[in-house]
Amino acid sequence: MRRDRAHVSRLNTGAVGGRVRRAWRRPAHLAAVAALAASLASCTAGQTAGVSPAFLIIDQLGGASGAEPDTFTNHLQSDVLTDGGIFQDPGEVLFRLGLKDPGTVETPTVPSTTNFITVTRYHVRYLRTDGRNTPGVDVPHPFDGAMTATVGESGATATLVLVRVQAKVEAPLSALRQLGGAVAISTIAEVTFYGKDQAGREVSVTGNISVTFADWADPQG
Repeated sequence: MRRDRAHVSRLNTGAVGGRVRRAWRRPAHLAAVAALAASLASCTAGQTAGVSPAFLIIDQLGGASGAEPDTFTNHLQSDVLTDGGIFQDPGEVLFRLGLKDPGTVETPTVPSTTNFITVTRYHVRYLRTDGRNTPGVDVPHPFDGAMTATVGESGATATLVLVRVQAKVEAPLSALRQLGGAVAISTIAEVTFYGKDQAGREVSVTGNISVTFADWADPQG
């Protein structure tokens, strides 16, 4: 396990219990209808906007240090300098396809190939919770990337770049080397994916991942 050379404290958070309600029974078909309604309610207006009958769902968005590119987590510890070198940090996203009209419990709608969505590009920008969000001063510059992933009935997994190598040689990240500057910069990377269904109708979806930039301890071995 890598030790935190920046001596950044790791806080463990836990959820507290919610209210206790009396259990009650309902017919199976009503439970299934409620599950479908809950699925649609959990989707944002941005996901279901547009004229396409299909929309994208992000099941998971992870990131990995460029020094350990196969180890994805939901909180990226981005190392600005690793063994004297610089690596870009990859990301991995798991997509799922949704339909605005899911049909009924007895006859659910099955997506056709026309409903499949091909994602072709993405946009990454970094945000800080303290409101200091000037690119090149407080956070790295935003950027666009290209990708090709078609999301069908079984979903799709795709890789992307979460932190470009250029960002680590520019302000404000370059000042973090050797524990300089602010020592660490905590951000949220907002990643928006853009694509079209097979009829050419545009679709987009946005996911977020925490990214902490620092001169982390180099991996051992």
